[in-house]
Parts: sequence; structure tokens; C-alpha cells
Amino acid sequence: MATQTTTPDARDARRGERRVVSNIVRGSIGNLIEWYDWYAYTAFSVYFAAAFFPSGDQTAQLLNTAAVFAVGFLMRPIGGWLLGRYADRRGRRAALTLSVTLMAAGSLIVALTPSYGAIGVVAPVLLVTARLLQGLSVGGEYSTSATYMSEVASPGRRGYYSSFQYVTLIAGQLTALGLQIILQQVLSGTQMEAWGWRIAFVVGAAGAIVVLWLRRGMDESESFERAAAEGEKGSGPARGSLRMLLSYPRQCLIVVGLTMGGTLFFYTYTTYLQKFMVNTSGIAKPTAAWINFFALLVFVLLQPVMGLLSDRVGRRPMLIGFGVLGAVVVVPSLTLLSRTSDPVYAFLLMVGPLAVSSLYTSISAVVKAELFPTSIRALGVGLPYALTVAVFGGTAEYVALWFKNAGHESWYFYYVTACVLVSLLVYIRMRETSDGSPLESEAK
Repeated sequence: MATQTTTPDARDARRGERRVVSNIVRGSIGNLIEWYDWYAYTAFSVYFAAAFFPSGDQTAQLLNTAAVFAVGFLMRPIGGWLLGRYADRRGRRAALTLSVTLMAAGSLIVALTPSYGAIGVVAPVLLVTARLLQGLSVGGEYSTSATYMSEVASPGRRGYYSSFQYVTLIAGQLTALGLQIILQQVLSGTQMEAWGWRIAFVVGAAGAIVVLWLRRGMDESESFERAAAEGEKGSGPARGSLRMLLSYPRQCLIVVGLTMGGTLFFYTYTTYLQKFMVNTSGIAKPTAAWINFFALLVFVLLQPVMGLLSDRVGRRPMLIGFGVLGAVVVVPSLTLLSRTSDPVYAFLLMVGPLAVSSLYTSISAVVKAELFPTSIRALGVGLPYALTVAVFGGTAEYVALWFKNAGHESWYFYYVTACVLVSLLVYIRMRETSDGSPLESEAK
């Protein structure tokens, strides 16, 4: 009877794949905690809005918390620049460790800050400070984790592996919502508004300690190590510098264009929709949280499926699919949602657009990473993306609430549609990024 032997090459291939999975898992868990901390703010803002701002009607208080949410986004381009530059010069692992430290500090500030009634205007000032730190952190986290996962992924499977960047991004939001649901079951509404919401930020800060330990054991990406070694021998603009980034104007403009509609669509159907259900549809807060949770659970499961599909059919067809379907679905879905309080119907009106969004979110990271060479990749992915997210994603909640306050809520629906159409034009005109990308040429 013949015995089956494993060749050294096969063993090395399996060992290499296991190492890829290990690095992806370590990076992903850290990414989850980072985005949990970021989304805990919006998940619990319906409870802590009154703690940080003077008494007023619910929409006015939510406008104030939405404004602080938008301020956090203003720091994301600075984080994308500073930590992207740091990642291109000092390494992906070092930048990822620094970003989670900044996020933990911001969460602790929110958790420990007394209410407006106790310390007056200092309370919202400290809240803004915390969001500035978290914005700085998440601006660097996105660019560096997207770059790292794309670089350590196996060639031919980059769409699949890099999709876990959004898996953990959404899982962070799910974790925040899950904790919110648990606290709603064990605490009264009064307790939640008085102190229960602080638990979420304590949990986030504690999770960051675990992440710091995990990220210390990550491998540096081989792409970065090779680029760093070559950079020491060559001349020209420094790695990760703005001067080097400006030599890739077309790529930067593509990042802006492809992100514009995608990020506004994403934030509309994730962070804002829970408030929309409560404030417009009249759905109870606990019910809206459950709808959000299950819709996002479906959304997160779609990410690796769509990422794997992009490895087979390409990135561009999927982006075009998102642009077409996204432009069609916004107005009818939000109009119908505004007129129903039925939980099942509301769930369907949320999960359908999120399925459309997965055509974009699953490959967003890898598409941007495929546009730039290693020496400028983290900054190239981070800065133009963060600027676009700050302008369109960060203001989504505020713009939507502003239109509602002005008595023209439906105008926001058409605003989202217009931005998706602009991105669709970019998708149609751009090339297929997986063909001849710097990532693949560097792997040879």
C-alpha cells in the first residue's frame, strides 16, 4: 500500500498560509476593538446626549452629539497623514500599535468625564477632546490596517483576506450594539442615561490592553521590509512624504472619487439609521437596536463572500454594481422606512441596502492598496480617503438631522443618491486595479 508523502514545498506553503491567517487574525482583532470604540459613541449617544449638553428637545441634543461626531472625523485626515507617514517609514506594526493606544485614551476620557450638570461647559470640551484623539487614531488605523492586510495576504486571495478589514470594522459596531442590547435588558432607561452608557467606554479601553499585546506579536509585512531596505540605498523623496504622494495625483483622485458615494452610503445605513428609526419612524430605542444588530450581522457575513467574488470577477464590476444599485435604492428605501414602525419591514429596508453596500465595502481596502507602491501605500490609502470620509461620511448624521430640523428630511435622500452617482462615474472610468497592481508585482 502506497504511503502519501508531503513535499517540503507543500509543507512550506501550508506553513506560510497559516502565518498569513495568524497575522490577519491579530490585525483584525485589533481593528475590531478600534472600531468598537469609535462606534460606541454613536450607539450610546441616544443615552448620553443629555449628560453632555443642556436640556432641550431630542433632535437638538442629537444634533450636538452629531456635531461632535463630525468633529472627530476632522481629525481623521490628520491621523491618516501622521500615522500613514509613520507606517511608511517605521513599519505597519508600529503604527497599528500607536493607533490603538490613542483610541484607548479617548475612550477613557469619555468614560470618566462628569456630566454637564456637574462641571458645566468643561464636559462637552472633554468630549470633543476625546473624539479628536479617537479621530486621530481611527484615521491612522484604517489606512495602516488596510495596507497591512493587503500586503500580508496571499497573491490571488487579496480580495478575500482584505475583506476582513471591513468584517472587523462592522464587527466592532456589532459588538457595541450587542453590549447596548445587553445593558438595555439589565438596566432601566433611567440607569442607562445616568451611568450605564459609561460601561461601553470602559470595556473599549480594557480591550485595547489585549490588542497591544496581540499586535506586538505580528510579523512586519515583507513588502514593507523590502521597500525599506531598497529605500536606504536609493535617493529621491522620503518614504511616506507628502512630496512623494503628490507624484501620484491620479491615484489620489481615484481614492477620493471611489470613496465619496461609498462612505456616505455606508454611514447612512449604519451609524445614522438607528437614530432615523427612533427619531423619524417612531420605533422604540431597544427595538431599533435589535434591527440594527441583525441587519449588521447579515452585512458582516457578506464581506468575505464578496471579497472572494472580487478575486474571481475583478474589483471594477463590483464597484459598478454598487454604483448602479446604490443610486436606485436610497430614495425608495428611506422613504418607505420613514413611514413604517413595523420591525420586520424596517429590517428588510435596512438589510437590502446594506447588501448593496457590501459590493463596495468588501473591496474598498484592497482597491486603494492596489493603486500605490509600498513606499507610499499607507499614506496614499489613508490621507485622500480620510479627507473624503471627513467631508461626506463624518457629516452624514449632521446633514441628515439638519435637513430634518429644517423640515426637508427627504432632501437628504437625494443628496446621498447624487454622491453615489458621482462615484459611479469614477468606477466606470477607472481601470481594473487587480491587473498589474504594484502589490502583485512586488510579490514576484
